[in-house]
Amino acid sequence: MNFEAELKKKIEETNLILKEYIPEEKGLQKTIFEAFNYSLSVGGKRIRPILMQETFKIYSNDMEVIKPFMAAMEMIHTSSLVHDDLPCMDNDEYRRGKESVWKRFGEDIGTLTGDVLLIHAFEAAAKSLEKGADSKRFVRAMKTLAFNSGMYGMMGGQTVDLELTGKSINSEELEFIYKLKTAALIVASMEIGAIMGGASDEDIKTINCIAGNIGMAFQIRDDILDVISTTEELGKPILSDEKNNKTTYVTLFGEEKADIKVENLSNNALNSLKTLSGDYTFLENFIRMLADRKN
Repeated sequence: MNFEAELKKKIEETNLILKEYIPEEKGLQKTIFEAFNYSLSVGGKRIRPILMQETFKIYSNDMEVIKPFMAAMEMIHTSSLVHDDLPCMDNDEYRRGKESVWKRFGEDIGTLTGDVLLIHAFEAAAKSLEKGADSKRFVRAMKTLAFNSGMYGMMGGQTVDLELTGKSINSEELEFIYKLKTAALIVASMEIGAIMGGASDEDIKTINCIAGNIGMAFQIRDDILDVISTTEELGKPILSDEKNNKTTYVTLFGEEKADIKVENLSNNALNSLKTLSGDYTFLENFIRMLADRKN
């Protein structure tokens, strides 16, 4: 099976895992069920759960214990997108080529949907224990999930991003935002995969470094695509950073240096990956794909 076919299969498998956590759309709170399901069903590359799964597979084949964390991670990532799109944040009406949640259901339900996704994620992750997860690994993984999602991770990065929008910022401030807002969930995904798989502390440290490089490269590639892509290809409005008066790696250093940075970060990740034992062939190809992606 070639890489593209294998990736498509893994995305479909992740979607099937997510379906296990889809609520039935009935009852007085039917609207929030509909919005929750809509947010998870409008597409997506499922990058974070796939990174988690592939890291886990380096160390273990007991896939049932990692599936709840895969679902949880995609819910947390989706919650950040739902909130990002709100009028009080980036004010985007489209996501993945479809109406953003707030545009379809209203700003109030959009806000609640982001909250519900975040809360339900931890309920989903907790099911890993029911599937036979080692309790010590489970606790460590849950702490990693919470730390990288909250004020020391994704939400902390979003806070700084909001407060510095429209202001002149330097490269250190920009990298701080990217490290927390984008890279933190990628770091958490791969760390959780390693933790739940039973990796050594030394390997977990290496994987943290790999994931950090992937996360930074991913965000800088996003910056580039916001400038060079089209709305149709990207699935959301282009030049949104310019519209929101945000400083990006491209505005600070230019497109050429941004391209070089993505290549260097990705190569660093690949070189570190090669120090690990186990089968990481798909993960290696996946990292290369992320560096060259078109949307």
